Parts: sequence; C-alpha cells; structure tokens
Amino acid sequence: MATWTYLGFQDSASPLMEQLIFFHDHIMVVLIMIITFVGYMMASILTNSFINRYMLEHQTIELIWTALPAVILVFIALPSLRLLYLLDEVNNPSVTLKTVGHQWYWSYEYSDFLDAEFDSYMTPTNELESSGFRLLDVDNRTVLPMNTQIRVVITAADVIHSWTVPALGVKADAIPGRLNQSSFMMSRPGLFYGQCSEICGANHSFMPIVVESVNTNSFLNWISSYSD
Repeated sequence: MATWTYLGFQDSASPLMEQLIFFHDHIMVVLIMIITFVGYMMASILTNSFINRYMLEHQTIELIWTALPAVILVFIALPSLRLLYLLDEVNNPSVTLKTVGHQWYWSYEYSDFLDAEFDSYMTPTNELESSGFRLLDVDNRTVLPMNTQIRVVITAADVIHSWTVPALGVKADAIPGRLNQSSFMMSRPGLFYGQCSEICGANHSFMPIVVESVNTNSFLNWISSYSD
C-alpha cells in the first residue's frame, strides 16, 4: 500500500499492474527525451547570437517537427492499445466475485459457492487494533486465492460507486442497474487496500476495500466455513 512520501505507484500484485507500470515507465522515457530535446533547442536558439529568429524560415525543420510527433504517438499508441485490450479481457475465470456498492459499505457474494456472502464495513477508529490502518481496515476482508484467474462482477444498490484496488490494477464503476466486470490474478500473498473512487455521498471516504490474497487451500478452508 502507499505510505507517506510515496510518489510512485504501489508495488504491483498482479501481472496487469506490472504491465501498467511498464507502460508508465515507457511514457516517462519518451517524455524525458522530448523535454530534453526541446529544452536544448530553445536554449541554443536563445543563446546563439548568429540567429535572427524573426527572419528564420526552414522547411526541413517544419517537416521534422510535424512528422516526428506522429511517429512518437505511434510508439505510444501501440502498447497503449495492447494494454487496454488486456485489461478488458476476461478469459476462463476460476472464481467469480460479485461486488455490490452501498451507501456506505461493500457487500460481496461468491457466486460459485452456496451461502457465501457478507457485508464489509470500515473498522471504526475506537475498535481498531494497534496494527491496523485507520480508514482502511474492514471488519470482513475479501479473501481470494492467489495465482487464480478472478472475475469481479460489480454493481451498486443506490448511487454510483467505484471498486478500486490500485495494487491489482483494478478500477471499475459500480452503477445501479448495470453489471460491470473486471478480471485479475494475484501473483503474491498479502493484503491489498483500496477505496471507493467515485464521490457517492457524505461517507464516501469511509467505505474501504481490503482484498486478502491466500493460497488455494487456505481459501477453500475459509469458504467452507460458510457452508458449515
């Protein structure tokens, strides 16, 4: 999770988030090269006393600064489109999780299992353990198996919410009367925190998300407790 003075992305916990971080780094390299080149050109023009910039005309330069940005945009667009389609792809999920946003808490239903549903409220500060995170911990965590393709079906019961877990690269709107879906696969165990990312009312800031990534046996033991 992000902490104070943390300026970059959270550490990735899924292959999709890794690809998003790689794409961000790719874009930053391109931007740094453009800024360096433009800065050098501006500095050389302003400091060169043999150039009269009011009488300067150069067709070759105009051709370059028209064609070169088009080529740069192609190098940005191709990986962007590839990543966009990867994020939308939901292929052969092993577990389906239904997420419903409420004012102001989340409820979860494990559609593949009977009687496996619960509400997840933020843990009040006066009930928080010393190791907990204020405004981020919940009373019922969303337990999911790692190294497993997960499909999340997202909707809302009242107003528009947004189910967002940055470490997993997941952000999908929860819209009343509509089902959105997203997919991810967690590559390591741990706790991954998120929050509602769509302003939904007075307690918008107090409906966090906690996804607990465990191994398959631990998940099956946990889910079996609902059918006992």
